[in-house]
Amino acid sequence: MRTVLHGAARLGHLLGLPAVLLGLWWVLTDRSTSFYFPPLRSILGAFGETWFSGRVLDDVLPSVARLAAGYAGAVAVGVTVGVLLGSSRRTRLAAEPVLEFFRAVPPPVLIPVLMLFTGIGDTMKITVIVIGSMWPVLLNTAEGVRAIDEVLADTARSYGLTGAARLRRLVLPAAAPQIVTGMRQALSISIILMVISEMFASSSGLGYTIVQFQRGFAIPEMWSGILLLGLLGFLLSLLFGRFEHRALRWHRGWRQAQKGRT
Repeated sequence: MRTVLHGAARLGHLLGLPAVLLGLWWVLTDRSTSFYFPPLRSILGAFGETWFSGRVLDDVLPSVARLAAGYAGAVAVGVTVGVLLGSSRRTRLAAEPVLEFFRAVPPPVLIPVLMLFTGIGDTMKITVIVIGSMWPVLLNTAEGVRAIDEVLADTARSYGLTGAARLRRLVLPAAAPQIVTGMRQALSISIILMVISEMFASSSGLGYTIVQFQRGFAIPEMWSGILLLGLLGFLLSLLFGRFEHRALRWHRGWRQAQKGRT
Protein backbone atom coordinates (compact mmCIF):
# COMPACT_ATOMS: atom_id res chain seq x y z
CA MET A 1 0.00 0.00 0.00
CA ARG A 2 2.82 2.38 0.91
CA THR A 3 4.53 1.68 -2.41
CA VAL A 4 1.33 2.48 -4.32
CA LEU A 5 0.87 5.75 -2.42
CA HIS A 6 4.50 6.68 -3.00
CA GLY A 7 4.15 5.96 -6.72
CA ALA A 8 0.96 8.01 -6.93
CA ALA A 9 2.59 10.92 -5.09
CA ARG A 10 5.60 10.79 -7.38
CA LEU A 11 3.36 10.72 -10.48
CA GLY A 12 1.39 13.67 -9.15
CA HIS A 13 4.62 15.56 -8.53
CA LEU A 14 5.81 14.89 -12.08
CA LEU A 15 2.53 15.78 -13.79
CA GLY A 16 1.35 18.54 -11.45
CA LEU A 17 3.31 21.49 -12.83
CA PRO A 18 2.76 20.58 -16.53
CA ALA A 19 -0.98 20.25 -15.83
CA VAL A 20 -1.05 23.66 -14.14
CA LEU A 21 0.86 25.28 -17.01
CA LEU A 22 -1.47 23.75 -19.59
CA GLY A 23 -4.45 24.94 -17.59
CA LEU A 24 -3.07 28.49 -17.48
CA TRP A 25 -2.35 28.32 -21.21
CA TRP A 26 -5.95 27.26 -21.86
CA VAL A 27 -7.46 30.00 -19.69
CA LEU A 28 -5.21 32.84 -20.87
CA THR A 29 -5.67 32.06 -24.58
CA ASP A 30 -9.29 30.94 -24.53
CA ARG A 31 -10.57 34.25 -25.92
CA SER A 32 -7.55 34.96 -28.09
CA THR A 33 -8.26 36.34 -31.53
CA SER A 34 -4.60 36.66 -32.51
CA PHE A 35 -3.67 34.84 -35.68
CA TYR A 36 -0.22 34.01 -34.31
CA PHE A 37 -1.31 32.97 -30.80
CA PRO A 38 -4.43 30.81 -31.26
CA PRO A 39 -6.36 29.31 -28.32
CA LEU A 40 -5.00 26.10 -26.89
CA ARG A 41 -8.22 24.30 -27.90
CA SER A 42 -7.42 25.10 -31.55
CA ILE A 43 -3.88 23.80 -31.14
CA LEU A 44 -5.09 20.58 -29.51
CA GLY A 45 -7.69 20.18 -32.25
CA ALA A 46 -4.96 20.45 -34.87
CA PHE A 47 -2.67 18.15 -32.87
CA GLY A 48 -4.59 14.95 -33.54
CA GLU A 49 -5.26 15.71 -37.19
CA THR A 50 -1.64 16.65 -37.81
CA TRP A 51 0.35 14.00 -35.98
CA PHE A 52 -1.90 10.95 -35.58
CA SER A 53 -1.57 10.17 -39.27
CA GLY A 54 1.17 9.47 -41.78
CA ARG A 55 3.40 12.09 -40.17
CA VAL A 56 4.24 9.67 -37.38
CA LEU A 57 6.10 7.49 -39.89
CA ASP A 58 7.28 10.29 -42.17
CA ASP A 59 8.46 12.84 -39.61
CA VAL A 60 8.31 11.73 -35.97
CA LEU A 61 10.07 8.37 -36.23
CA PRO A 62 12.91 9.68 -38.47
CA SER A 63 13.54 12.47 -35.95
CA VAL A 64 13.60 10.03 -33.04
CA ALA A 65 15.96 7.73 -34.96
CA ARG A 66 18.38 10.60 -35.69
CA LEU A 67 18.19 11.70 -32.08
CA ALA A 68 18.91 8.19 -30.80
CA ALA A 69 21.85 7.68 -33.18
CA GLY A 70 23.36 11.09 -32.47
CA TYR A 71 22.92 10.78 -28.72
CA ALA A 72 24.44 7.30 -28.65
CA GLY A 73 27.41 8.56 -30.68
CA ALA A 74 27.86 11.56 -28.37
CA VAL A 75 27.88 9.31 -25.29
CA ALA A 76 30.33 6.87 -26.87
CA VAL A 77 32.75 9.60 -28.02
CA GLY A 78 32.39 11.59 -24.80
CA VAL A 79 33.07 8.65 -22.49
CA THR A 80 35.98 7.35 -24.57
CA VAL A 81 37.77 10.68 -24.91
CA GLY A 82 36.89 11.67 -21.35
CA VAL A 83 38.48 8.52 -19.93
CA LEU A 84 41.64 9.14 -21.96
CA LEU A 85 41.90 12.76 -20.82
CA GLY A 86 41.07 11.99 -17.22
CA SER A 87 43.58 9.14 -17.02
CA SER A 88 46.59 11.01 -18.44
CA ARG A 89 47.63 14.50 -17.38
CA ARG A 90 50.00 14.85 -20.34
CA THR A 91 47.28 13.92 -22.82
CA ARG A 92 44.89 16.36 -21.17
CA LEU A 93 47.37 19.24 -21.30
CA ALA A 94 48.26 18.51 -24.94
CA ALA A 95 44.65 18.22 -26.10
CA GLU A 96 43.13 21.00 -24.02
CA PRO A 97 43.77 23.93 -26.44
CA VAL A 98 42.30 22.04 -29.39
CA LEU A 99 39.30 20.86 -27.39
CA GLU A 100 38.61 24.35 -26.05
CA PHE A 101 38.69 25.72 -29.59
CA PHE A 102 36.17 23.22 -30.95
CA ARG A 103 33.99 23.48 -27.84
CA ALA A 104 33.69 27.22 -28.42
CA VAL A 105 32.38 26.74 -31.98
CA PRO A 106 28.54 26.63 -31.99
CA PRO A 107 27.43 23.35 -33.66
CA PRO A 108 24.84 25.03 -35.94
CA VAL A 109 27.68 27.02 -37.54
CA LEU A 110 29.22 23.73 -38.70
CA ILE A 111 26.10 22.65 -40.59
CA PRO A 112 27.05 24.34 -43.91
CA VAL A 113 30.55 22.84 -43.67
CA LEU A 114 29.24 19.37 -42.89
CA MET A 115 26.81 19.62 -45.79
CA LEU A 116 29.79 19.98 -48.15
CA PHE A 117 31.33 16.72 -46.94
CA THR A 118 28.35 14.57 -45.94
CA GLY A 119 25.50 15.98 -48.01
CA ILE A 120 22.09 16.83 -46.60
CA GLY A 121 21.06 13.37 -45.45
CA ASP A 122 20.90 11.77 -42.04
CA THR A 123 24.70 11.62 -41.72
CA MET A 124 24.93 15.41 -41.49
CA LYS A 125 22.16 15.64 -38.90
CA ILE A 126 23.57 12.85 -36.74
CA THR A 127 27.06 14.35 -36.93
CA VAL A 128 25.76 17.74 -35.76
CA ILE A 129 24.09 16.07 -32.76
CA VAL A 130 27.26 14.14 -31.89
CA ILE A 131 29.57 17.17 -32.16
CA GLY A 132 27.32 19.41 -30.10
CA SER A 133 26.19 16.91 -27.46
CA MET A 134 29.41 15.12 -26.61
CA TRP A 135 30.94 17.96 -24.57
CA PRO A 136 28.95 17.56 -21.32
CA VAL A 137 29.67 13.82 -21.36
CA LEU A 138 33.34 14.33 -22.19
CA LEU A 139 34.00 16.99 -19.56
CA ASN A 140 32.06 15.24 -16.80
CA THR A 141 33.74 11.92 -17.59
CA ALA A 142 37.22 13.47 -17.49
CA GLU A 143 36.46 15.17 -14.18
CA GLY A 144 35.02 11.98 -12.74
CA VAL A 145 38.07 9.94 -13.74
CA ARG A 146 40.43 12.57 -12.32
CA ALA A 147 38.54 12.52 -9.00
CA ILE A 148 38.88 8.77 -8.37
CA ASP A 149 39.70 8.16 -4.72
CA GLU A 150 43.40 7.45 -4.23
CA VAL A 151 42.63 4.70 -1.75
CA LEU A 152 40.54 2.90 -4.36
CA ALA A 153 43.25 3.41 -6.98
CA ASP A 154 45.92 1.99 -4.63
CA THR A 155 43.69 -0.95 -3.79
CA ALA A 156 43.19 -1.69 -7.49
CA ARG A 157 46.96 -1.63 -8.03
CA SER A 158 47.45 -3.95 -5.08
CA TYR A 159 45.09 -6.47 -6.63
CA GLY A 160 46.84 -6.17 -9.97
CA LEU A 161 43.92 -4.60 -11.84
CA THR A 162 45.20 -3.16 -15.10
CA GLY A 163 43.93 -2.42 -18.58
CA ALA A 164 40.36 -3.38 -19.34
CA ALA A 165 39.78 -4.88 -15.90
CA ARG A 166 40.74 -1.61 -14.19
CA LEU A 167 38.54 0.34 -16.56
CA ARG A 168 35.55 -1.93 -16.00
CA ARG A 169 35.86 -2.44 -12.23
CA LEU A 170 37.29 0.88 -11.04
CA VAL A 171 37.34 3.77 -13.50
CA LEU A 172 33.85 3.59 -14.99
CA PRO A 173 32.01 2.76 -11.73
CA ALA A 174 33.84 5.52 -9.84
CA ALA A 175 33.10 8.09 -12.55
CA ALA A 176 29.55 6.84 -13.21
CA PRO A 177 27.69 9.57 -11.22
CA GLN A 178 29.36 12.35 -13.21
CA ILE A 179 29.06 10.45 -16.49
CA VAL A 180 25.31 10.13 -15.95
CA THR A 181 25.12 13.85 -15.12
CA GLY A 182 26.81 14.62 -18.43
CA MET A 183 24.47 12.25 -20.24
CA ARG A 184 21.42 14.06 -18.84
CA GLN A 185 22.78 17.41 -20.01
CA ALA A 186 23.63 15.96 -23.42
CA LEU A 187 20.08 14.66 -23.88
CA SER A 188 18.51 18.12 -23.82
CA ILE A 189 21.22 19.47 -26.14
CA SER A 190 20.62 16.57 -28.54
CA ILE A 191 16.92 17.41 -28.83
CA ILE A 192 17.74 21.04 -29.63
CA LEU A 193 20.32 20.10 -32.26
CA MET A 194 18.00 17.51 -33.79
CA VAL A 195 15.46 20.25 -34.48
CA ILE A 196 18.05 22.76 -35.74
CA SER A 197 19.71 20.27 -38.08
CA GLU A 198 16.33 19.35 -39.60
CA MET A 199 15.64 22.98 -40.43
CA PHE A 200 18.51 23.02 -42.94
CA ALA A 201 17.98 21.43 -46.36
CA SER A 202 15.80 18.64 -45.01
CA SER A 203 12.73 16.88 -46.35
CA SER A 204 11.46 15.19 -43.19
CA GLY A 205 11.54 15.47 -39.42
CA LEU A 206 9.92 17.58 -36.73
CA GLY A 207 12.12 20.61 -37.33
CA TYR A 208 11.45 20.55 -41.06
CA THR A 209 7.69 20.13 -40.59
CA ILE A 210 7.40 22.96 -38.04
CA VAL A 211 9.24 25.32 -40.40
CA GLN A 212 6.98 24.30 -43.28
CA PHE A 213 3.90 25.02 -41.16
CA GLN A 214 5.33 28.43 -40.26
CA ARG A 215 6.08 29.28 -43.89
CA GLY A 216 2.59 28.18 -44.91
CA PHE A 217 0.98 30.19 -42.09
CA ALA A 218 -0.52 27.03 -40.62
CA ILE A 219 -0.12 28.48 -37.13
CA PRO A 220 -2.16 25.97 -35.04
CA GLU A 221 -0.28 23.12 -36.73
CA MET A 222 3.02 24.90 -36.05
CA TRP A 223 2.18 25.25 -32.35
CA SER A 224 1.08 21.59 -32.26
CA GLY A 225 4.56 20.62 -33.47
CA ILE A 226 6.15 22.70 -30.72
CA LEU A 227 3.85 21.02 -28.20
CA LEU A 228 4.86 17.61 -29.55
CA LEU A 229 8.54 18.49 -29.08
CA GLY A 230 7.82 19.43 -25.47
CA LEU A 231 6.02 16.13 -24.89
CA LEU A 232 8.89 14.22 -26.50
CA GLY A 233 11.43 15.95 -24.28
CA PHE A 234 9.30 15.27 -21.20
CA LEU A 235 8.94 11.58 -22.07
CA LEU A 236 12.67 11.20 -22.72
CA SER A 237 13.41 12.88 -19.40
CA LEU A 238 11.17 10.38 -17.61
CA LEU A 239 12.85 7.44 -19.35
CA PHE A 240 16.29 8.80 -18.52
CA GLY A 241 15.22 9.21 -14.90
CA ARG A 242 14.36 5.50 -14.78
CA PHE A 243 17.72 4.63 -16.31
CA GLU A 244 19.53 6.88 -13.83
CA HIS A 245 17.64 5.33 -10.93
CA ARG A 246 18.72 1.84 -11.93
CA ALA A 247 22.27 2.69 -13.01
CA LEU A 248 23.15 4.60 -9.82
CA ARG A 249 21.24 2.49 -7.31
CA TRP A 250 24.52 1.25 -5.84
CA HIS A 251 25.79 4.82 -5.51
CA ARG A 252 22.77 5.93 -3.51
CA GLY A 253 23.17 2.92 -1.22
CA TRP A 254 26.83 3.76 -0.71
CA ARG A 255 26.03 7.38 0.16
CA GLN A 256 23.39 6.31 2.65
CA ALA A 257 25.90 3.94 4.24
CA GLN A 258 28.42 6.79 4.48
CA LYS A 259 25.84 9.02 6.15
CA GLY A 260 24.99 6.22 8.57
CA ARG A 261 28.62 5.97 9.64
CA THR A 262 28.78 9.68 10.37
